[in-house]
Amino acid sequence: MIYQGVLIKMRAEFLNPIEYYLDMGSDFINMNQLLDRKIQLEFIGHQCLNCRLDKPIYRQGFCKSCFFETPYAGEWIMRPELSTAHLDKEDRDLAFEKEMQLQPHIVYLANSSNIKVGVTRKQQVPTRWIDQGAHEAIEVAEVPNRYLAGITEVALKEHISDKTNWRKMLVNDVEDVDLVAEKERLSPYIPEEVKSYYLKNSSETAIAFPVKAYPNKVKSLNMEKTPSYTGILKGIKGQYLVFEDQTVFNIRANEGLVVRLSVL
Repeated sequence: MIYQGVLIKMRAEFLNPIEYYLDMGSDFINMNQLLDRKIQLEFIGHQCLNCRLDKPIYRQGFCKSCFFETPYAGEWIMRPELSTAHLDKEDRDLAFEKEMQLQPHIVYLANSSNIKVGVTRKQQVPTRWIDQGAHEAIEVAEVPNRYLAGITEVALKEHISDKTNWRKMLVNDVEDVDLVAEKERLSPYIPEEVKSYYLKNSSETAIAFPVKAYPNKVKSLNMEKTPSYTGILKGIKGQYLVFEDQTVFNIRANEGLVVRLSVL
């Protein structure tokens, strides 16, 4: 079986374990069915997710010019506290920004390599946690816009991390933590204008990933430097493919690459 298409992040279905699907344009691959199979990945070229041209990918699947122009890469996406749609102020496209920013958002704690605080649109729960490789997560607050979520994240990250150690996550160097207790510990640091949105009765969500063997030490595959790679798929966690020889490949970080995937 041979598939070819532009990489975009895998879709995930919240089952036990998570079911992953890779959209290759004309083909839709159930990646769980490829576990224990030998697959080959070949780098073909680039296709910017915005202009669709064969131009080097700069960040987030976009070429450099599109990255600085498209509303899908506005700085408020990575830094929610910079959101301004609630003030009727435009960054790049006010209609788009209102649609994305002026909707319910969740401030959460997730445990992947360590506990971290994060922000996501409510409709992205639990997808966001799955993409981060979190094996447990809990909602802290539900707010009506992205700005309020952002200032809450900024306040809480003074007391807890907002980053994931992806290497620890992939070798499964994790420990279970009482997220309810952590949520309560952090509650006094929630900004005053968000305190009424605090979720007192939220509970932990557990997530299991389809991994048959975790690596002891990971080595990341860069397809532009290694344009052809063959390995046996042993697991999928977050947006990473995990291979038997300890190689890992981050689908999300390689969006915009045109690849050929062969099942051998």
